[in-house]
Amino acid sequence: MYVWSVSGLVRLRTAIQTVFTAVTNGYYQGFAHGRIYQGDLKNMCLPGLNCYSCPGALGSCPIGSLQAVADDRRFSVSFYVLGFLAVAGVLMGRFVCGWLCPFGLFQDLLDRIPFVKKIRHFRADRYLKWLKYIILLVFVMILPMFFVNDFGQGEPWFCKYICPSGTLMAGWPLLLLNEGLRKAAGFLFVWKSFILVMLIFLSVVIYRPFCRWLCPLGAIYGMFNKVSFYRYYVDKNKCTECGECEKVCKLGIQMYNNPDSTECIRCGECMKECLEGAISSSVMKVRTAVKHNGDIQEK
Repeated sequence: MYVWSVSGLVRLRTAIQTVFTAVTNGYYQGFAHGRIYQGDLKNMCLPGLNCYSCPGALGSCPIGSLQAVADDRRFSVSFYVLGFLAVAGVLMGRFVCGWLCPFGLFQDLLDRIPFVKKIRHFRADRYLKWLKYIILLVFVMILPMFFVNDFGQGEPWFCKYICPSGTLMAGWPLLLLNEGLRKAAGFLFVWKSFILVMLIFLSVVIYRPFCRWLCPLGAIYGMFNKVSFYRYYVDKNKCTECGECEKVCKLGIQMYNNPDSTECIRCGECMKECLEGAISSSVMKVRTAVKHNGDIQEK
């Protein structure tokens, strides 16, 4: 059986991210004609940050869907979207961020661009990571529900004023393909383009700055990391706390202290780097139990 190296795992993850992004944004006529797909599939949520307005998008972003319901006076809550997030979170946690998110792939590719000095660890990170929870609470939940116009309609505050994925996947392509939209673009488009350009630069220097500090979807999935089916475990009998897992982790997570970290995107590189084989996943545990015992039970 082939045993994946760290580099082999990175290539596998990139391939899966690329295929998933291509399939979920497979309405290629949209890119050719500058219009978005509006078929029945658009009623379906996709697990990653995948902008509804992207010319190729076949489904909807769960964050955008949450806001669309919150700012509509006809509805108070979307059980479908909340249920989708709960199921995805319980099954995978932030595995979605590491393997299935299109904007995560974009940041991963930017990280491969050479730079004089890559920044992996810095003190401010411990405080900045809380920003995404503030954004989730304020821009995704509170503002769309309570700041409404005379007709009782709110705005999708996160999508409209912050989301760089929307600018990259929808704003820039649509303006490039549509002259009328280019003429209508104003300060808001400039502001969001500024956010995206800053994140592009930061992504070359710092691994996944948007995922670390700003993404409300990552905040939601991160809260499921401790209870999700796909989890990491550290065998304390094998672990020597050598720190190799922390060195290979681009998010600087001490896996031996916190395998359920809300910041962990489940890339799997720490498992491959561990010389003692002390780190395993729930899938590996199930597979081992079936192999040795003939039934599914954790040893």
